[in-house]
Amino acid sequence: MSGNDIKNNTNTHNHDDLRKKALAYHSLPFPGKISVMPSKPCEQQDELSLAYTPGVAEPAREIAKDPELAYQYTSKGNLVAVITDGTAVLGLGNVGALAGKPVMEGKGILFKQFAGIDVFDLEVAADSQESFIETVVNVAPTFGGINLEDIAAPHCFEIEKTLKERLDIPVFHDDQHGTAIIIAAGLSNALEIQGKSLDEIKIVCIGAGSAGIASMRLLVALGVKKHQINLIDRKGVVHAERKDLNIYKQEFATQTDDRTLADAMQKADVLIGVSGSNLVAPEMVASMPEKPIVFALSNPDPEIGPDVACSVRDDLIMATGRSDYPNQVNNVLGFPFIFRGALDVRASTINTAMEIAAVKALANLTKLPVPDEVLQAYDMQSLTFGKDYIIPKPFDPRLISTIPSAVAQAAIDSGVARTPYRPYKY
Repeated sequence: MSGNDIKNNTNTHNHDDLRKKALAYHSLPFPGKISVMPSKPCEQQDELSLAYTPGVAEPAREIAKDPELAYQYTSKGNLVAVITDGTAVLGLGNVGALAGKPVMEGKGILFKQFAGIDVFDLEVAADSQESFIETVVNVAPTFGGINLEDIAAPHCFEIEKTLKERLDIPVFHDDQHGTAIIIAAGLSNALEIQGKSLDEIKIVCIGAGSAGIASMRLLVALGVKKHQINLIDRKGVVHAERKDLNIYKQEFATQTDDRTLADAMQKADVLIGVSGSNLVAPEMVASMPEKPIVFALSNPDPEIGPDVACSVRDDLIMATGRSDYPNQVNNVLGFPFIFRGALDVRASTINTAMEIAAVKALANLTKLPVPDEVLQAYDMQSLTFGKDYIIPKPFDPRLISTIPSAVAQAAIDSGVARTPYRPYKY
């Protein structure tokens, strides 16, 4: 048996083992990952009369007179909808709304585990973009915030834009902004370590969908000029002479002679991959200027493997979307805490100022001494700011005290908060 045969057999065995564990996890001891639990006692006659009729009529009357009282008498203020149409589900593609439900339930677990936020997941079988938007608008009064998830580009851009305009609660497409925030935080620290700055680097971004466009927009908000960016789609460099670009790609169409990924990589200080596996050859990484930064974030297989990339460049800083390598770019560092901060001031939206506050708070937290409980959680002896630690670990307990307060303050400063900051107690 050849070495490749052994490797393939091992991979197949590992996949089968993971599949069995994952299916058992989702089905036992009862189906699914989330449930609704009562927050008030309802075990005696007087409690029943308060929980439902006749007592429930009293808060209903108050809310009818003043809708803002829903935040006082119901769970609205700590309830987020995680909503999908199933058109771009977690690397699986357009598998439909129902097949997206395990992923949406998974987001529900993360919201609750990391930030104490309750979630109803909604899988919407909409036959058009307009139908999806109307469905979300019609159910929005239930919620304190809307987390859009796994919606294919380019529709996701218009869906989010329209919902932000029509609703007075935070609407946040995590595949866009959550990814962008973690990328920006990690990149900020990586540039500091490499001795480079945002206003002078050249960036290549492989992937012109939701994550790619949003990440580039956020970097522009942080100081990058569009001429510093080469966006790459399936046809190569997104340049100004192309006639096949949608309005979102046109935003980043540059005047350049580069036409291929290989062309663009020769000038790139930074590579950000949010596209697909094994798109970057070792020679491309070798051609980058000194002290390059590579964020190969496709899951489960990155655009180039860390072992391969580091074998051709020993001056490299590398990040992936995987937990088995250093510097995992993981959205769980963002969305639970961003929503926590937004909900805690009843923000009417999540704006760019709040996103930038999250970026800076994440970047700064990485530079502080790491608590022992984080080291224990990851079975590490030590962890300090450097090329293998450019963003916090998801189980860092300081995230909940650091990120929400920064986001809340940015909401207050930018005029979208409706109450003073009151950290939620749970």
